[in-house]
Amino acid sequence: QVQLVESGGGLVQAGDSLRLSCAASGRTFRNYFMGWFRQAPGKEREFVAGIRWDGSSKYYGESVKGRFTISSDNAKNTVYLQMNSLNPEDTAVYYCAARFRNYSDKFGSYAYWGQGTQVTVSS
Repeated sequence: QVQLVESGGGLVQAGDSLRLSCAASGRTFRNYFMGWFRQAPGKEREFVAGIRWDGSSKYYGESVKGRFTISSDNAKNTVYLQMNSLNPEDTAVYYCAARFRNYSDKFGSYAYWGQGTQVTVSS
């Protein structure tokens, strides 16, 4: 049974940083692509960043390029999202997701999802 468990969300002020973690279990993720998505109230789920499990390729949504960094620790079966220079527009529930093999920014193409972690950025 695949499980993705996010942690690290919280309430911060504009300009602050947060690091989200996604702990994966239940299968071998060696050939998987891991994504972070976010969803704000009334908005569609948005691709934030993605990484091949081995860390060989990384992708970012336009709105977070230069501010967010995705990384993976295979030994810990964990994917991270370092978020710097946060602003109120980053307020959303952040989800970790997994799909087999290749990159995609389409949330419908991901097979596995975590429960989400709330990030709130005050101005």
